[in-house]
Order: sequence, then C-alpha cells, then structure tokens
Amino acid sequence: MERTFFLIASLLGGLSVALGAFGAHALRDRLDAGMLANYQTGVTYMFFHGLALFVVVLALSKWPASNLPLWAGWLFVAGIVFFSGSLFLMAFTGQRWLGAITPIGGVAFIAGWLLLAITAWRN
Repeated sequence: MERTFFLIASLLGGLSVALGAFGAHALRDRLDAGMLANYQTGVTYMFFHGLALFVVVLALSKWPASNLPLWAGWLFVAGIVFFSGSLFLMAFTGQRWLGAITPIGGVAFIAGWLLLAITAWRN
C-alpha cells in the first residue's frame, strides 16, 4: 500500500499545482470572487492532504502491523474527492447545493487525522 499512496500523493501534488495555476490564470476573470475562493480552497485542501498521504506512507512503514494508517489514507482520498471535488464542481457549475457535500469530505479528513493520532498513541 505504501507504493499506492506514494503514487497517489505524488500525482495529487502535481495536480494541485496545475489546478492552482489554472485557477489563478484561467479562472480569475471567469468566476466571481466567492466561487474563485471556493475553488482555491479545494486546491489548498487537495494539496495538503496529498502531502498527508506521504505521512500515511511513513506511518505504514513505521507501524506495518496497524491497519489504521491504511484507513487514514483512504479517508484522505475520500476527503479529497468529496471536499475538493464538490468545491471544484460548485465553482465550474455554479450549483451552490454542491456545498452540502463538502462537509462529508471534511469529516473524512478529520477522521483520517484522528486515525493517524490513534496509531501513534497505540504504538
């Protein structure tokens, strides 16, 4: 799993930079300030939780007997899909109801961080 999460994290890092640049240059004049801010928030959370997947790789290597880092990694991936994905879709479509999906991703992020903390506490 370390290789899988390392690969996903690497791809998310590059994608975050590309999406951030796209937002700053191509979307600046196409989205209103609120939607552009939502988009940038999605990029920021994607980037940080892509980095968090590297922490998951470290935890999986350090504590291979624990499944909690594995769950944390998949929660981070789900969080990116729901949190960042909903913000991206909202920015592109203008459908504000998509904001109701965003907290699902936020809860996934929080749960992932808690699982990493529990892993460290137990080991």
